[in-house]
Amino acid sequence: MFRWQPGMRVVGVDEVGRGPLVGAVVTAAVVLDPAHPIPGLADSKKISEKKRLQLEVEIKSHALAWSLGRAEPEEIDELNIFHATLLAMQRAVQALPLDVHGVLVDGNRVPELVCPAEAVVKGDGRVPAISAASILAKVARDREMQQLHQQHPQYGFDRHKGYPTKVHLAALEQHGALAQHRRSFAPVARILGAHA
Repeated sequence: MFRWQPGMRVVGVDEVGRGPLVGAVVTAAVVLDPAHPIPGLADSKKISEKKRLQLEVEIKSHALAWSLGRAEPEEIDELNIFHATLLAMQRAVQALPLDVHGVLVDGNRVPELVCPAEAVVKGDGRVPAISAASILAKVARDREMQQLHQQHPQYGFDRHKGYPTKVHLAALEQHGALAQHRRSFAPVARILGAHA
């Protein structure tokens, strides 16, 4: 634990996309400006898509700094989803254009960083900077799923965003795995094994 002092620049970090069978795990890092509080920040899963898109604009225009990080499906398969998520968090923090004094990460584990970091369980609902990060990461990943849907509409990525729903599993059975599918995830590995 480290001591927070007034005036410290603190980063909120969160991830989206640990559970899906396809695509990158996406992280965001946000340093909010105390002089410009953003009303309505909350866990991205608890607000509507319309509200998330509105807040994305406000966060990007009013935050002192923000950045995105990611780990690709190949990295997830090589490292496992847990370590790939930590890597994506490191990348988001490293991409920030300013120096910071500390990092607050949603969850119960923190990546290795050059500055002090602390895990906050359910932080996406308790810490505004983490809420902001969860919103940016969710909007970014959902956009990627929309783009993937346009290339491969038969999988229904616009609806399930890559999560293992009945529709997605049925599409995997019928059409096989895409290059973007995570080969180390059991449902994908099973399909690939059956089609080998």
